Amino acid sequence: MNICVFLSAAELDERYTRPAREFAELIGKGGHALVWGGSDVGLMKVVADGVQEAGGRLIGVSVEFLAARTRPGADEMVVARDLAERKRLLLEKADAVVIMVGGTGTLDEATEILELKKHGHTTKPVVLLNTAGFYDGLKEQFRRMEDEGFLPVPLTDLVFFAEEPVGALAYLEESLGQQ
Repeated sequence: MNICVFLSAAELDERYTRPAREFAELIGKGGHALVWGGSDVGLMKVVADGVQEAGGRLIGVSVEFLAARTRPGADEMVVARDLAERKRLLLEKADAVVIMVGGTGTLDEATEILELKKHGHTTKPVVLLNTAGFYDGLKEQFRRMEDEGFLPVPLTDLVFFAEEPVGALAYLEESLGQQ
């Protein structure tokens, strides 16, 4: 399975890096590939290191203005013209999506995949990995959107909220029949 992970390239502390590395090792040990933003810095580097060290493949999709930060030694690296093309390529190469901790770029990527699912343009499973309660507020906002009629489909059809890496991967494998 090619698992696209949307996440930050920021340098973060152990409460975020430990679960990210754990999820990365699960990807690699499971024989899966990481599809990610291609960066070799911050949390993106932590995840790429973990996947590669555990035997998984790395499929990077960077963007021209960040090309100097791409990871050497990835199994595949594509450099997109702009962020819109990058998102499209990331999703094309993925069988499933996991949203990890991140900033506005990660939030942009997350809302785009959920919007595509909402309108039936993709059926790929999406997991929001709520490390250290990072997305508690977003989860509450999504529930309010659902409760007040802003979502035409049930929230559970759009995204699965996982609190731990093992639950995230188990959901993806079950969703795609890879148990």
